[in-house]
Amino acid sequence: MLNEEGAQVQKKSMESYLAPLVRDIAPSGIRKFFDLVSANKDIITLGVGEPDFVTPWHVREACVYSLERGRTGYTSNAGTPELREAIGQYLYDSFNVAYEPSNQILVTVGGSEAIDLALRALIVPGDEILIPEPCYISYSPITTIGGGIPIGIETNAENGFKLTAEGLEAKITPKSKILMLCYPSNPTGAIMTYEDWLPIAKVIEKHDLIVISDEIYAELTYSDSKHVSFSSIPGMKERTLLVSGFSKAFAMTGWRMGYVCAHEDFIAAMLKIHQYTVMCAPVMGQVAALEALTNGLREKDRMVESYNQRRRLIVQGFRDIGLDCHEPQGAFYAFPSIQETGLSSDEFAQRLLVEAKVAAVPGNVFGLGGEGFLRCSYATSVAQLSEALERIGGFVDHLKKG
Repeated sequence: MLNEEGAQVQKKSMESYLAPLVRDIAPSGIRKFFDLVSANKDIITLGVGEPDFVTPWHVREACVYSLERGRTGYTSNAGTPELREAIGQYLYDSFNVAYEPSNQILVTVGGSEAIDLALRALIVPGDEILIPEPCYISYSPITTIGGGIPIGIETNAENGFKLTAEGLEAKITPKSKILMLCYPSNPTGAIMTYEDWLPIAKVIEKHDLIVISDEIYAELTYSDSKHVSFSSIPGMKERTLLVSGFSKAFAMTGWRMGYVCAHEDFIAAMLKIHQYTVMCAPVMGQVAALEALTNGLREKDRMVESYNQRRRLIVQGFRDIGLDCHEPQGAFYAFPSIQETGLSSDEFAQRLLVEAKVAAVPGNVFGLGGEGFLRCSYATSVAQLSEALERIGGFVDHLKKG
């Protein structure tokens, strides 16, 4: 580019206009990895956390019928009264937590928006947000975007990747404000029992913390391990923002339907942000979500049983291969250890992709405690899982022969 005198002038980089906060955030370790495999049909993917089931027909039909009737406008910012009422009843029936639909439940564009709203409504710049890790990869970046400081709390396989009161207490400082929870866990499949939660609740009360509890996998628990909502622990409901949605248990990822339940003061604050950013969740999705809660619970249960079958298959498969794998009791992920191979998580995942044509997510992208592990989703067919295990077994054997 030339100036008026004809001298060469260096063109300013468009990146220089970006906010440093956003510019410095790394892209998703999962999406970046799977962009490499999307075009290759020979690769078996155990990566993206998405059900392989299609949304049940009657749920889709309810949406189609509403469109045929011309229902295409805005709803109440907080969501339709019917859906909020159904969410409240479902949570009470399923997890023994009670919320007032009129002012304690907000329907969001997926659980991700609910988490973002909660953090933005609560964070004062400089607040520390405590995050048990390994964890869902979005928590730390959206904390940073909101002006908070993410503080990881490492969990380990020896303890079933559970959060402990001692681990939590060790990370608390005068700047600690929020504890972010995700049980059942992505990526480890860990759960927390009522007895596990009680000492955590004492620490939270002692240090006057607020809790954001991401319970998107609440329905996906196995081996008689029923999910215990953190809000149901005595004294914790007032301090807890319960986040969930329809993506995982109801096979509705693309519908982007979520919700958050909390004290009315928290909901009112989040509603302000929601009003000015997205207005309301799509009416078509709200119609579908209502149908799922009203008439879709049997199909949900059938999908959960199918995941349980696959869970047993993949865990035993990894153990037969010689890879140690703790038993996931929730979600739809296995988190086998690959430490004995001598490879890092990145090296193992890259070579597995190239040499065996199996895609899985390196554990290190999930934070502290993830290095040396591999996240493998079993939300795919038994045939695909069996073939993937055979390929992984051959790959590991090849590594051993060196």
